[in-house]
Amino acid sequence: MNILVINGPNLNLLGTREPEIYGHETLDEIMSWLAEQPAAQGHSLNYFQSNHEGAIIDRIHQALDQADGILINPGAYTHYSYAIRDALAGVGLPAVEVHLSAIDQREPFRRTSVIKDVCISQMAGKGKESYRQGLDYLLCRIC
Repeated sequence: MNILVINGPNLNLLGTREPEIYGHETLDEIMSWLAEQPAAQGHSLNYFQSNHEGAIIDRIHQALDQADGILINPGAYTHYSYAIRDALAGVGLPAVEVHLSAIDQREPFRRTSVIKDVCISQMAGKGKESYRQGLDYLLCRIC
């Protein structure tokens, strides 16, 4: 299976950005760790990170012909990007939303996800384990 892993704005700052919330590992370290997980073996994981909403939307559109599923951490776009939501709905690929932190226990504006309803699941609050759990769930649904 080909899985597209999308990371949204500010996730390129992992390791230095609010480590008390997001941890000390960089995005590259987390993505390398994810590729080494048993569930990833025999599958192709393609990574994409952007701070730009339009670039994320374009990459979701490209996934229609290139991926079997999407693992997405939309970052702050989680809370208000109806455009990313519509892109995910439009391509119709199974997607799992992931978050390092427990968004339902954070500031009130972070507790709402406009993305969640077009995803088959949401994994949050377990640090990098959210990515592994999301990948496991996604692969179970499409394999």
